[in-house]
Amino acid sequence: MSKINLLQAINNALDIAMTSNEKTLCFGEDVGHFGGVFRATSQLQEKHGKHRCFNTPLTEQGIIGFANGVASQGMTAIAEIQFADYIFPAFDQIVNEAAKFRYRSGNEFNVGSLTIRTPYGGGINGGLYHSQSPEAYFTHTPGLKVVVPRNPEQAKGLLLASIRDDNPVIFFEPKKLYRASTGEVPDHDYEIPLGKGEIVKEGSDISLLAWGAQMEAIEKAAEMAEKDGISCEIIDLRTLLPWDRDLVSASVKKTGRFIINHEAPKTSGFGAEIAAAIQEECFLYLESPIVRVAGLDTPFPLALEKEYMPDHLKTYEAIKASLNY
Repeated sequence: MSKINLLQAINNALDIAMTSNEKTLCFGEDVGHFGGVFRATSQLQEKHGKHRCFNTPLTEQGIIGFANGVASQGMTAIAEIQFADYIFPAFDQIVNEAAKFRYRSGNEFNVGSLTIRTPYGGGINGGLYHSQSPEAYFTHTPGLKVVVPRNPEQAKGLLLASIRDDNPVIFFEPKKLYRASTGEVPDHDYEIPLGKGEIVKEGSDISLLAWGAQMEAIEKAAEMAEKDGISCEIIDLRTLLPWDRDLVSASVKKTGRFIINHEAPKTSGFGAEIAAAIQEECFLYLESPIVRVAGLDTPFPLALEKEYMPDHLKTYEAIKASLNY
């Protein structure tokens, strides 16, 4: 075990993936000798060579187009999009090519060995073009998997599972936690199954759900609620597509109350899909309406970032309102 931060855990997972499979390529803007804007790929080019870890032109559409090509030819492709905000020029290559490659060829060809890594979310005063959480756009697309880790130990295991999964995966990394989140991480090679959520803390009065950096917000809110005698069950969704509907349903049936927290704007955020599905499953068990604590329906602000973010205080107020409904 080593105590490392989330960025180091990502780097360690990439190193293991490239060491264990010589067909693994890692590429993107500045990922080579520079190590990427956040240094996530530091030392990988030195260790594995310029033919396996290399820079691409500054064109996201080109990065994913190239990734689709090499993945379809049997290579394991790990493509980095420097910020999740910049993934939109590659949107067509992801949702119309990568996601449909297997289906349209009757599995004669596929790009299942593709993983797209990208930093997402606020908390670093990045303003409107470096703070967005665009996960919901991709959860609407059959053929993709969407994964978001909450800490270093989870990041390493989930990334290795994503790289080795036989479907294209978008792996959103909470950049706010890159150096802020440290924890004990096994040194060996391990995987955390995709499509499975985790009950981080058991409780009886209300279920709180989040993913990625927002796990910290609901954990802090739960600590505040515990002082009021409210027992909170905390769920980390981990994989958004496919998401663990059974785990969440069982939790809500037990507690009767449910809050979903995410950074992205509330309207059409992924919380809306979860709320709709859980209402279908748990309608007769609910003691109060399902609540979404989310970002505002505005572009991500710079000066008012703290007001925009769905923090522990907003979540705590939602917990109290749900219990008092």
